Amino acid sequence: MKNINEIIADVAEPPKTFEGYLMAYADQVGDLVNTYLPAGTHPDMDRYLYAPLKRYSENGGKRHRPLICFAACLAVGGDMRLATSAAAAIEHFHTAALIHDDIADEAELRRGEPCMHCTEGIGLAINAGDLALSLVNGTVVEDPDLDDHTKVRVISELIEMTRRTIEGQALDIGWARDGRYDIAPEDYLVMATHKTAHYSGAVPLAVGAIIGGGTAEEVEALRSYGLDTGLAFQIQDDLLNLVGSEESTKKDFRSDITEGKRTLVVVHALANAAPEARERLIQILSAKEKDPAVLAEAVDIMQATGSVEYARAYAENLTNTAKGRLVEKVGPSLSRDLLISMADWFVNRLK
Repeated sequence: MKNINEIIADVAEPPKTFEGYLMAYADQVGDLVNTYLPAGTHPDMDRYLYAPLKRYSENGGKRHRPLICFAACLAVGGDMRLATSAAAAIEHFHTAALIHDDIADEAELRRGEPCMHCTEGIGLAINAGDLALSLVNGTVVEDPDLDDHTKVRVISELIEMTRRTIEGQALDIGWARDGRYDIAPEDYLVMATHKTAHYSGAVPLAVGAIIGGGTAEEVEALRSYGLDTGLAFQIQDDLLNLVGSEESTKKDFRSDITEGKRTLVVVHALANAAPEARERLIQILSAKEKDPAVLAEAVDIMQATGSVEYARAYAENLTNTAKGRLVEKVGPSLSRDLLISMADWFVNRLK
């Protein structure tokens, strides 16, 4: 298997946009990440655990988390090869989070394929997610190319990332369970920052910079950039679920309404809708509704309050501000340009 430096070098014309970066390298980076998945010592371990996890990971999307970890490492002058185990660890965490999240949400599809708990059963899916979690720190600990000091710093980041993500997930699930409709936009921003921004932006960038030998200022600049753009990523994800297309999202379209999710669009609508419209929106969010016509009615209420545009503008403002700060703190390079382009992709992507 080629290492990341060889994978990058194989492309004659380096991509100049983040979308091009993903398209050029996602498949090979996915294969590289999956080399860190172990095998069982009994055939049935593969049948019930390792094979389902590998199949799930192979349907891994655009691999933006490991790829931004590599880009951050290179942006501070580091050797991307040294960041491979950490990049794989973050992707394993992502896999675990999605498996468990789908169970909690009673979801049916993930990237156009049945969720693991639908094909393997809830028990085996939980177990596979637990295995993926166990690989996060272990992947870094067993890396022979990282010195012990760097390993400790990276593992500390991964532990904090895990806790923050679980905290955000607790808010997300708890608000839905308890029928909480008193959630303000500020509450949503705390939840989404914890649930998504740390592991989808801040930690991959900070870890890449740490392994690359970046200065304290560079590490924190990249972390801050990841928090802002990772939050914008989640807001865009919420928007796509509501006003994208079923084909482009490749997941349960408008499932956030069915699951009663308190997205930025929803909490803004609840705060600004007329009383009658607000009560109707609460009724729909509480009913686990799947009727497309009723889901469309809920979206109409959100659009009438200007909540869709509010969320879109919030995400765009986040990324515009973040880009300016990153340019001030991290020196010019192709990798920095790709990360700048990432912010635009996060808020303009169609899936």
